[in-house]
Amino acid sequence: MAILTVLPLVLVMLLLPLAAIASGDPPWQHYCGSSGNYTAGSKYQANLQALAATLPSTASSSSPALFAKDAAGAGDVEPDRVFALTLCRGDTASANASSSSCADCASRAFRDAQSVCPYSKEVAVYYDPCLLYFSGDDFLSSPANPAQVRLYDVDRSTRRGGGGADFVTLVRALLSYTMQWAVPYNSTGGGAAAVRWYTTVRMDVVTPPLFSLMQCTPDMSGGDCRQCLQDLVGNTTFNGSVSGVRNIGARCGYRYDTYKFYGGEPKLKIGSLSEINSTAPSSPPPPPPVTETRSGRKKVLTVALLVPLIALCPVVIFCFAWIRRLRNHYSCVISLLITQINVAKKGYNGQRRSIKALETRRKRFRIEDATSNFSEDKKLGEGGFGSVYKGQLPNGLEVAVKRLAAHSSQGLVEFKNEIQLIAKLQHTNLVNLRGCCIQGEENLLIYEYMPNKSLDFFIFDLKRAALLNWKTRLNIIEGITQGLLYLHKHSRLCIIHRDLKASNILLDRDMNPKISDFGLAKIFDSNDVQRNTKRVVGTYGYMAPEYASEGCFSLKSDVFSFGVLVLEIISGKRNAGFHQYGDFFNLLGYAWQLWKDGSWHELVDPSLVSEGQMMEIKKCMKVALLCVQENAVDRPTMSAVVKMLSSELKMLPEPKQPAFFNVRMKHGELSNTAPSSINDVTITIVNGR
Repeated sequence: MAILTVLPLVLVMLLLPLAAIASGDPPWQHYCGSSGNYTAGSKYQANLQALAATLPSTASSSSPALFAKDAAGAGDVEPDRVFALTLCRGDTASANASSSSCADCASRAFRDAQSVCPYSKEVAVYYDPCLLYFSGDDFLSSPANPAQVRLYDVDRSTRRGGGGADFVTLVRALLSYTMQWAVPYNSTGGGAAAVRWYTTVRMDVVTPPLFSLMQCTPDMSGGDCRQCLQDLVGNTTFNGSVSGVRNIGARCGYRYDTYKFYGGEPKLKIGSLSEINSTAPSSPPPPPPVTETRSGRKKVLTVALLVPLIALCPVVIFCFAWIRRLRNHYSCVISLLITQINVAKKGYNGQRRSIKALETRRKRFRIEDATSNFSEDKKLGEGGFGSVYKGQLPNGLEVAVKRLAAHSSQGLVEFKNEIQLIAKLQHTNLVNLRGCCIQGEENLLIYEYMPNKSLDFFIFDLKRAALLNWKTRLNIIEGITQGLLYLHKHSRLCIIHRDLKASNILLDRDMNPKISDFGLAKIFDSNDVQRNTKRVVGTYGYMAPEYASEGCFSLKSDVFSFGVLVLEIISGKRNAGFHQYGDFFNLLGYAWQLWKDGSWHELVDPSLVSEGQMMEIKKCMKVALLCVQENAVDRPTMSAVVKMLSSELKMLPEPKQPAFFNVRMKHGELSNTAPSSINDVTITIVNGR
C-alpha cells in the first residue's frame, strides 16, 4: 500500500492549454536561459542585432528548407559572440501562407525575445509557424537539442479506438510511424539546403482522428534527427486524458492533437493499424487507402494485443527502479529546464490534492546530501513557509532549498500556489525556480542561489546600506519595475504578487534584483478592475488601504507596495513596523509632509547626499508618492511608472495625499525614534462579511 501511495507521484502530465497563435500574438512558449545577461549598447547586443537583420530573410529564401543559422562577432572576445538559428515549420510556405510569412515570423521572434527575456544571452522563442534560438555558446555544430519545452492539452471528449487498441497505444503507434517517414532509416541526409526532415500524418482509426507533425533542422544528419526525436518522445508522459502534446527544442520537435493544426493536407494518412510498417521507404508513397480487408483485421488484432504487452515492460522495470529509489528518503526530482507537470499528492488531512510541479529533464540526487542533512550552518533564513537552506548539486551548482514546515496546512497552500504560478514565469528580474521535491511529508522548492541575500539585509543596516550607492539603488528600483511590469502585462498570465516587500527582493552577484516568494500571488483577469477576498494576506506596511480594510485587490495593490518599497530604498527606513518619523507613525505620512514642506531631502539616506544625484532621487521619490496615493484610481500603472522613471521631473503630475496619512501621534505621546518592533511577517486576516 505504501508503494501505491508513492507511485502516483511519478504519473505526471502537463496541463498548459494549447492555443493557436495569431500573427500578432505572443509566443506560445519561450525559454530564458541562465547563461547571463548582456547590457544595452554592448557588442553582444550589436552582434545580436546584426543576426536579426539577416537571418529571417535567409531562412525565408532557403525554401524548401526554411532554415538559417549563423554566428556574429567572430573577431570579438568570446563573451560577445552570438550564435543563432531559426527554423520555419514545413507548412509555412503552403498555399495559404504568403512568401514572406517565414521571414515575418522570424523577425517577430527576434523582437519578442527582447521583451520576454530582456537582455538575456540565451533565449528560445516558439511560435506555431517558426522558432528562434540564440546563445553566447557555440551550439551550431552540435546535434544537442537545447531549450526544450513541452505543453500538454487536456481533452475530456469521448474517443473510440480502433481494433481494440486504447488511445495511448494509438498515439505511440502514430508517433513511431511519423518518425519513420520524417527520417527514413535508409537516409543519411544532412547539410543540404533542400533536405527537410519534416512530415505530417493523419490517423483515422480513432474518433476524432489524430494529427501529427515532426520536424528537425535540415542541417542534422538522419541519425541525429532520429535520435533527437526519439529522445523527445521517450521523455513524454502519455495519458488518455491528454488529447495533444507539443514537445520541442531548438533542433527538433513534434506535435500531435485531435484537430488539424498545420496548413495543407497531411502528407500521409493511416486508415488502419495494418498500414503501419516497421520501416519506412526512402521516399514518401501516395496516401494509403482507408479500406480494411479481413486479413487486415487479423493484423489489427495482433498489433492491438502485442503493443500493450510490449509497452508494459518498461513500466514494470520503471516501478522496480522507483521502489529502489524510495530507500533514499530525500531523493528528489530536479528540473533544470522548466515546463509544467501535474503531481498527485496525498494531503495531511487524508484528502487527495493536486499539486502542479515542474519537470522536463530529470536528475535524481539526495537533497539530504546537497544541504548537509539540512544542517544549521547551511540555513539562510526562516519565514512563515518554513526554512531556507543553501545547497550544492552534484554538478557544483549552488541552490537555495525552501523546506515547508511539517504539518503546515497554510504553508502547503502557498507551496502549491507558488509552483503553479512560477512554472509559467521566466524573466530576468524574477527568481528562477530550479525544481521541487514532493515525497512523504517533505515539500521542497529549489531555487537559484542568491549570494547577496535580500534587499532588506542592506538598506535597513547602517553599515551595509553604505555599500549601496545611488546607481545601485536606482538599478534595483528599475529592475523591480521591469519584474512587476512583466507580471502585470507581458507574461502569459496577468499576476498580482500581493506580498512585495524588501525581504522578497533577492540580489544576485551583481546586485540585480529578483522578485521572489509567489506563495500569495493571484492570477488576475486583465478585464477585471478589482477583485475581493475574505482572506486578506500580506505584510502590514506594504498593503494598499483598500485591500487591508475591505479585501479589494487589483494591479494597483502591487503598485502601492512598490511605492512603499521605493521610499524605503531612498530613505533606508522601514515603513513596516512601529516607528516615529516626526509626528507620524509611518514612513508614508512623514515623506508626504516633507514633500509638501519642500524639505524632501531630509528623507534621503545620508550616505546618498554627497553623490550629486539629488534631482534623480527627488524624481524617484515623487514617483513613489504617486504610487502610494490613497485612491487606487489615482495610482499609475507599472507601464506608466516605467515611462515616469525615464521622464524629466517637471513632466510628472503632482501626487495626492497618500494612504494612512492621518495616522499620526499627539505631541508628547512618544519621543523615541527607535522602532519598538519590526513587522515584516506575512499575515492573514479573515474578514467575515
